[in-house]
Amino acid sequence: MSKIPAIMKKLTGYRLFLPLFCLILVLLSNLIKTPTFFDVTIKNGVLYGYIIDVINRASDLVILAVGMTLVVAASGGTDISVGAVMSVAGAVCCFILAGGQQTVNEFQNPYLVGVMAAAGAGILCGCFNGFLVARLKIQPMVATLILFTAGRGIAQLITKGQITYIRVESYKMLGSSIPGIPIPTPVFVALIVVLLTYILLKKTTLGLYIQTVGINSRASRLMGIKSARIIFLSYAFCGLCAGISGLVASSRIYSADANNIGLNLELDAILAVALGGNSLGGGKFSLLGSVIGAYTIQALSTTLYAMGVSPDQIPVYKAMVVVIIVALQSAELKKLIKKLQAGREAGRKVA
Repeated sequence: MSKIPAIMKKLTGYRLFLPLFCLILVLLSNLIKTPTFFDVTIKNGVLYGYIIDVINRASDLVILAVGMTLVVAASGGTDISVGAVMSVAGAVCCFILAGGQQTVNEFQNPYLVGVMAAAGAGILCGCFNGFLVARLKIQPMVATLILFTAGRGIAQLITKGQITYIRVESYKMLGSSIPGIPIPTPVFVALIVVLLTYILLKKTTLGLYIQTVGINSRASRLMGIKSARIIFLSYAFCGLCAGISGLVASSRIYSADANNIGLNLELDAILAVALGGNSLGGGKFSLLGSVIGAYTIQALSTTLYAMGVSPDQIPVYKAMVVVIIVALQSAELKKLIKKLQAGREAGRKVA
């Protein structure tokens, strides 16, 4: 019997235990209100179901969370402009594919050109944020507040204040599914982004450099690491992730809606990083933890919708759950629990 507490202690000490536990708890809670939550069916050759919807809809957030993780780890700050950058990327892509028109039924320019331009726009926005943070030493939230405020205005200028529609079936595939493949395409996009980022961080020294700079940028400079360059690259990569996410979001609605694409997703991306057990002060990070955090947030949103909660009330319930989850991961709370446990053990010994 003495082995059980030891196993539990080892299990709970695992870094991803709380993120995984919270995700499983949110998913299982659906069985109470929605017994069919885990049911999966195939309609018109595509998988359908609540759980599929969670995985599919979380793809945009997963991609954003990957970029946000590196920004937080390297700079100890957050990029609150990613939602607006998504809007800019979607506007650039649709503007090029539509040839400046409001609605088209066929591409006016090659699809690949539009995709590359959108990715380039995302990188450019990330480079702008990176320059302000890494070179001008502006506090990250203040620096990214510029594009957070102006990004959607830029997207509106590109689309001339109108919603640009791309009514081409091939354009919709990135946000829906490819004929003959039952799994939604956004799931593959998110998986590719996560895997490529993981390989990049593990097979190169970039991951170690990001952690080193995030822990102590001054010490990293003394070690010969160009901390400003690492921070700049992190923001540029975050911009690229926002651009890719913007492409997926635009494809879902086959249009460039500057006012709604990526709306409030920057906050969910930051929460995903926090729920994944990552410190928002920078340093060590867990890419997988952020991915789990993203799925937890989307699962929570889907759960609330399934329970019939009004869209206006969902942020309130989401905030309450997130506060509880973040509090459970707090280092100070863990210290307090340890002190209470130590006090109880001391009291037992005295008795």
